[in-house]
Amino acid sequence: MSNEREPLPHYQEPLLQTPFHDRARALSQLDSFIPWSGYTTVDVFTTVEQEYFAIRNAATLYDLTPMVKYRVAGPGAQRYLNRLVTRDVAKLKVNRVSYCVWCDDSGHVIDDGTLFRLGEDEYRLCTAERQIDWLLDSASGFDVAVTEVTEQIAALALQGPTSCAVLKQLGLAGVERLKPFELRGFEAGGLRVTVSRTGFTGDLGYELWVAPEDAILLWDTLMTRGKSRGIRPIGSRALNLARIEAGFLAPNVDFVSAERTLRVGSSRSPLELGLGWLVDFEKGHFTGRRALLEERRRGPRRQLVGLDIDGNKPAVNALLYAERSARNEIGSVSSAMWSPTCKRNIALAMVDVPHITPGSSLWADVYLNRELVWERRMCRARVVERPFFAPDRRRATPPADV
Repeated sequence: MSNEREPLPHYQEPLLQTPFHDRARALSQLDSFIPWSGYTTVDVFTTVEQEYFAIRNAATLYDLTPMVKYRVAGPGAQRYLNRLVTRDVAKLKVNRVSYCVWCDDSGHVIDDGTLFRLGEDEYRLCTAERQIDWLLDSASGFDVAVTEVTEQIAALALQGPTSCAVLKQLGLAGVERLKPFELRGFEAGGLRVTVSRTGFTGDLGYELWVAPEDAILLWDTLMTRGKSRGIRPIGSRALNLARIEAGFLAPNVDFVSAERTLRVGSSRSPLELGLGWLVDFEKGHFTGRRALLEERRRGPRRQLVGLDIDGNKPAVNALLYAERSARNEIGSVSSAMWSPTCKRNIALAMVDVPHITPGSSLWADVYLNRELVWERRMCRARVVERPFFAPDRRRATPPADV
């Protein structure tokens, strides 16, 4: 008889369904779902192309409910958040939103997110992944309560050039006066919704926050009132194309949390990610400040840049070289796509600092799939400014009535 124990069966928690799941599943033609923070979400409804062009030409709905949401409240909330994140939270006014990052003691990014100031001593921090352990550990010594409220709030991203027109058709009086990164509560037709002028597409857009019991009413009303404005639901793949054009970073794609990196040197600082504008060295101490001051003094060794790459095949995960025949890599691509709007083959890449100046010429080692045969090709690449696409309508207040 063997002394070895039988391996324990692998147990995995079943994925949760958002309040919009039944409506989304009914409209999904491909039955293509992916997990996100313990929820099941749509990857593609119809085709990526149709959904992408709806973002840039009409109005789209994306289920944001799985975004992890934390309530941060108490007399010490502002001091706590100022110690946690690199921005100066004291400058964030009530009913405003800011993008922020937070780091470990080495100045490497733990995560990024959006911070909503809901009251004098109340905030909501939204992240793509759960960070409760880090947030609670960081709260030691502060008069603050940090609680996860993800399941208490349903959310939709309404994005695209006709998104404001859709909201006005809902009867949200004054929504057109909402400025970028501003939020306000509205009530119309028995529906109470908080609207923030935020999003992940780099286009005109809003995010809508409601109680779960009002989620179906919000979805149905938007789909009905927005029909004449070309509204349609979209999945994660179309959203990913829009965020690359906007030059936005995706966690676990363009950077990995310093808590989860496996290789030495693979974690990134805000300065390396081109997010130095998020670091306020003058506000006082915050986690990672000493390391970031030293990095600023000596300069980062690598930095995230935008690239234009010859051809029309996305340079996914391509290695970068200074010369066509060089053997030593100087960087690598993290996100890439052929941009239908820009008519350019674009990418985000981490590149050694001597080669980050806009206009610098590099070479990308691209693998192409031609009739089930992989072909390797060196393609010329040029460092360019980000964002790749930034329409004026994303900031116009009020937006054009289209």
